[in-house]
Amino acid sequence: MNTTLYFVRHAHSTYSTDELNRPLSENGKADALRVTELLLNEKINILISSPYKRAIQTIEGLEEALGTPIIIEDDFKERVLSAEPMTDFGHAMAKVWEDVSFAWPGGESNLVAQKRGVQALYRVLHQYKGNTIAVATHGNIMVLIMNALDKRYDYNFWRQLEMPDIYKLSFHEDQLMGVKRIWRP
Repeated sequence: MNTTLYFVRHAHSTYSTDELNRPLSENGKADALRVTELLLNEKINILISSPYKRAIQTIEGLEEALGTPIIIEDDFKERVLSAEPMTDFGHAMAKVWEDVSFAWPGGESNLVAQKRGVQALYRVLHQYKGNTIAVATHGNIMVLIMNALDKRYDYNFWRQLEMPDIYKLSFHEDQLMGVKRIWRP
């Protein structure tokens, strides 16, 4: 049975140390409207989101238009890079991608975050087999999940992502059959 999953990386947000409640910026809100327009005719019948406000806000237009409630899946939240803000975010990210078992103090290694995300993906694929699903999530966890399915999705791929960004993943049972980018900024 075939299942289609759209990974939707959240739109631009207003920076805050409050990861859970950080809202979309004005540009992010405008892009969220474009996300709704792009996905409205894709026959999506399941909406899932990270618990973070910026992810929910990115697809809530679909919730309203389709009359389909957003299901919160905690394991699609962004990876925890460290307990404290990093002074050099670029270096911190490069380090965790260079050594997949390395974790900054209080953070998740790529392996730990990837395992969490992949488990969530397979739960969704099994529970909603045969459906068309939109999953609002975050750039790093999205790429870590995609990397587990195909090693082409790596640190360099993550670096070129947009906010928002949308990737259509086609599955036959649990087997990834194809990936197509559908966001065009």
